[in-house]
Amino acid sequence: QVQLVESGGGLVQAGGSLRLSCAASGRTFSSYMMGWFRQAPGKEREFVACIMGSDNNTYYADSVQGRFTISRDNAKNTVYLQMNSLKPEDTAVYSCSAGGDTMAVDRQESYIYWGQGTQVTVSS
Repeated sequence: QVQLVESGGGLVQAGGSLRLSCAASGRTFSSYMMGWFRQAPGKEREFVACIMGSDNNTYYADSVQGRFTISRDNAKNTVYLQMNSLKPEDTAVYSCSAGGDTMAVDRQESYIYWGQGTQVTVSS
C-alpha cells in the first residue's frame, strides 16, 4: 500500500511559477512510475507528466512541454512538479499517482495509487 499526499498548490498570476510536491509512504517508492494528472472544472482528468521508476525517463503532455518539469528524490520518497510560465488554462486540481512502469504513461488505468489532489489557480 502506498499513500500519496500532495502539497504546494495555490493562487498565482499568469506567468508565475509553483512547485508541487507529492510525499509517498512505503519502502518501494523508487520502483514506481510516478505521474501527475490534473482535472479542471467540467473537464475530464488529463495526464500532465510522469517519471519512470526504472530509469527516471520523463514524459510530458504537449500542453506543458517546456514549461513543467517533473523530478523525484527517492531518498525523500517525494516527486515534484515544477510549473513555470503558468497560464489560466493550467487551473485545475493536480493529483499525484503511482504505478508500475509501462508504455501507457498517459493512461489513468496505468496507475494504482492516487493522492487527494491540490488546487492550482492561475489568474489572468
